[in-house]
Amino acid sequence: MASNELAELRDQIAALDRALLETLNRRLELVRRVREHKQQAGTPIVDAEREAELLDELAAANPGPLGERAVRSLFAAVLDVMKVEAAAAAPPARSSAPPRAPLGRIAVVGTGLLGTSVALAARRAGASRVAGWDADAAALRGAPVDAAGSLAGAVADAELVVVAVPVGGLADTVSEVLAAAPTATVTDVGSTKRVLAAIDDGRFVAGHPVAGGATSGPGRASADLFDGAVWFLTPSAAAEPARVAEVERLVTALGARPVRLDPEAHDRMLAVTSHLPHVLANLLMRAAAAAGDDALGYAGASLREMTRVAGANADVWTDIFVANGDLVADALESLASELDVVGDALREGEREFFRRWIEDAAAARTQLLEAAYRTDAKQLHRIRIRVPDKPGVLARITQTLGAAGINIEDFELRHVSPEYGGVLVVLVAGNDNAALARTLLRREGYAAA
Repeated sequence: MASNELAELRDQIAALDRALLETLNRRLELVRRVREHKQQAGTPIVDAEREAELLDELAAANPGPLGERAVRSLFAAVLDVMKVEAAAAAPPARSSAPPRAPLGRIAVVGTGLLGTSVALAARRAGASRVAGWDADAAALRGAPVDAAGSLAGAVADAELVVVAVPVGGLADTVSEVLAAAPTATVTDVGSTKRVLAAIDDGRFVAGHPVAGGATSGPGRASADLFDGAVWFLTPSAAAEPARVAEVERLVTALGARPVRLDPEAHDRMLAVTSHLPHVLANLLMRAAAAAGDDALGYAGASLREMTRVAGANADVWTDIFVANGDLVADALESLASELDVVGDALREGEREFFRRWIEDAAAARTQLLEAAYRTDAKQLHRIRIRVPDKPGVLARITQTLGAAGINIEDFELRHVSPEYGGVLVVLVAGNDNAALARTLLRREGYAAA
């Protein structure tokens, strides 16, 4: 008897589910018609205030047993899904990007993070063959390459070779590759370029993709690592123009944007924009550790944010600091002279100095953000959202904004404590998008400032 009742209950639920599905499809048809009217009238597609009113009305009309939170969550999700489905009905825009020239035979020497990512991206771009070799046999195992037993074997019939070994062994490996592959074009991915200045061979084109991060190893590699990234090329005067053009085609095929730069200018710029921040992050972390366990235990979010790259791969960064040490030291020396000025101002309590000093830094950061996001800084808005420490919160926030067509340019998540939760800061572009995002988030019950 009980089994018959259970089957009947399940049949009733299934019938309700089908009726609900039919109702939702009908609702989507109406939403699409509303969207068409709004598009013709030139009015905003998403009316967050009207959505909030609708949720209030549904919550007030709810007879139960669903709780108010459940009603709001369910119908907020329905609203977002409807936005996505309605937008998806529009025909996709045709890409005007020209087709990329197919890649030929590629070889990768060194299968760490960058080398493995080059191999993956080359396969994605349609390379006819991607051979590979690594001095560490363990690193080569599982790499997405046709593994060779030796460097010479890997580059034997390659048209283009990418050297992706640590900076400390870069010059010797490039020279070895040039000797082993007498007709191939050779490039590298090293983050310092003056170490290669002595290589006087027209087939070599030095390069450096600004991609990767604090993590390393082939397990972190991906085919899209270089998508949209700047890839510096620092060819010497001896480099043949046709070889430079060939490497530029490779870089473009891998998804990156080639930018030519003088080797000295490259190393001087990277000393300040990349290598110096790593030095400072390590210094700050060591200073905090020296202050005792309490200092680390009660450290604020600012220390965590400023020391994210502290302790990055010791082997990789030791090579970089040694190879570019003189220019990093110059940057530190310049910074030290300013620190003396700041120290004097601190002791003297010079308010006007710090006002100008902070304003100058703010102006520089504005310029940095405009370059990073290719948007007028006045159009970039930081929205601060307190989030509880529980699963699904971030997914709900991103779904809410994504359904409204609001792109998150960047975000930061600062954990405070299990009791408080944390603070999510999202960056969105456009005054209208920022206003809509705040309204939608408040509709969901978040404090969005």
